[in-house]
Amino acid sequence: MTSWQPSLSGRPGPRYRAIADALADAVAEGKLQPGDQLPTHRELAQSLGVTVPTVSRAYREAGRRGLLSGQVGRGTFVALANDRRSAAAMVRLREEEAGEIDLDLNQLPAAGEQTAALAEVLAELSGEPGISDLLRYRPNLGLTPHRRSGAAWVAGSGLKAPVERVVLTGGNQHALVIVLRALARPGEVVLCEALAWPGIRRAADFLGLRLEGVAIDAEGLVPDALAEACRRFRPKALYCAPTAQNPTTATMPKARRERIAEIARRFDVAIVEDDVYGPLIEGAPAPLASYAPDHAFYLASLSKGLAAGLRIGYVLAPSAHIGQLAAGVGATTITVAPLMAEIAARWIGDGTAERLLAAQRREIGRRLELATSRLGPGNCRWVRYAAHIWYAVPSPWRPAELAAACQRRGLRVTPSEVFAMAGDERPSGLRLALGGPSSLARLEAALGTFLDVVNAGPGQALGTV
Repeated sequence: MTSWQPSLSGRPGPRYRAIADALADAVAEGKLQPGDQLPTHRELAQSLGVTVPTVSRAYREAGRRGLLSGQVGRGTFVALANDRRSAAAMVRLREEEAGEIDLDLNQLPAAGEQTAALAEVLAELSGEPGISDLLRYRPNLGLTPHRRSGAAWVAGSGLKAPVERVVLTGGNQHALVIVLRALARPGEVVLCEALAWPGIRRAADFLGLRLEGVAIDAEGLVPDALAEACRRFRPKALYCAPTAQNPTTATMPKARRERIAEIARRFDVAIVEDDVYGPLIEGAPAPLASYAPDHAFYLASLSKGLAAGLRIGYVLAPSAHIGQLAAGVGATTITVAPLMAEIAARWIGDGTAERLLAAQRREIGRRLELATSRLGPGNCRWVRYAAHIWYAVPSPWRPAELAAACQRRGLRVTPSEVFAMAGDERPSGLRLALGGPSSLARLEAALGTFLDVVNAGPGQALGTV
C-alpha cells in the first residue's frame, strides 16, 4: 500500500473533487503507478482531516474517470494503463464537470478529422521497417525531406522557398527564440506591435533583449511610428504578425506592407514575420517577407491550422543566417523530433494538410458566426477563419476587471493588459479565443455568461460567486 497523501492547498471546489483532481495529477506525473494500492478510505480521511464519506466520494469520482479499479476484499488500486482514459480526456472531463470554459487559450477547435488523420498516419508508419530511423538524432536543420515539406508549406503563402533556406523548428516559439538569438545580443532593442502575442515578451526576457512597442491601428503597425522608433532606438529586429494579428486581428493591406518593408530596409532592421494564421486565411495579402526578402525571417507553423501538439514549424531565412539558426537549434533542442516532422511531412505531401485546413475553416466559420451574432458586430473585430475575436470593452469596465469577473463565473478570457508592450496606449479590449469549448453549445453558453457579466456592470459582478 502506498503512503500517498495529496496536498489540497489551492485546489478550488468541493474536497472530494480536489482529492480526485490531485489523484489524476499524481497519475499523470508518475507519482502513482499502475497497480499501486491506495490508502484505505479511513486512513486517507484521517491524514487529510476530512470525513470518510468525502474520501469515498473522491474514490468513486476517480473511478468514474477511469483512474482506479477496486478489488473486493483487497482494496483500491490505480488502474492499469490500458484501462485508463487518456490524460487529455481526463482534463476535458474535469473542466466540463467544474463548469469551466476556456476562451483564453488560442487553440484549434477539437476536430474528428485530426483524430482520424493521426490514427491513419501512425498505422501507416507502424508497418514500415524504417520507422526506428525516426527515433535517432538527426541534423540540426532537419532531414532534407522534412525541410522540403516545410518549403512546400511556406510556398503556399506565395513566397519562393528554396529548401536550403528552410529550417525546421519545434513550433513558432522555438523559432522566435533562435531567430532573435541570431539577430540581437542582450541589451539590444527589438520592436514589436504595441499589443502583441505574449510569446515575444517571453522570448525577449529569456534572451535579455529590450522590447519596445510600436503604435498600431486597424491596419496593424503605423508606418510613421515605426520609422520614429527606428530612429530613436536603432533596433536590431522588428517582430510583427501582419495577417490576423494576435490579439487585435488587424490585417495589413498591401500598401501598408510595402511601407513597412521600405522602412525596415531603410534602417537596416530585420523583419521577423509571424504568419501562424496565414494558412487559414483565404485571400490574405502576400507576406511582408515578399517585399523585403533579404531582410525577412518568415515564421510558419502548423499550430493554428493543423495541430499544435505536433510542435512543428518552419523558418524561411536569408541564406547568410542559416548557419546561425542551425547552431540555435543545436543549442536548444539538438534536433526537432523526427517522428513529428515525418507526420507533418506526410500530411503536407498527401493532401491531408489541406483537408484538415478546410475542416478547421468550416468549424471556425461556424464559431465566428455564432460569436459575432451574440456579441454584435459593432463590438468586435475579427478575420474570417482566425479563431479569435477582439472585443471592445465598454465603459465603465476595465479589461482586467472584466476578465476577473468572468473568471469568478468559471469563464477564462484574456484582457489587453496581457498583450501590452512598452510604449502602448493600452486600448481597452479583450481577446476571446473561440477554439477552446468542446462544442458550439458550450461556446454559446460561454458567450451567454460573458454577456451576463458585461451587462451586470462592475458593481453587480463583484458580488457574483
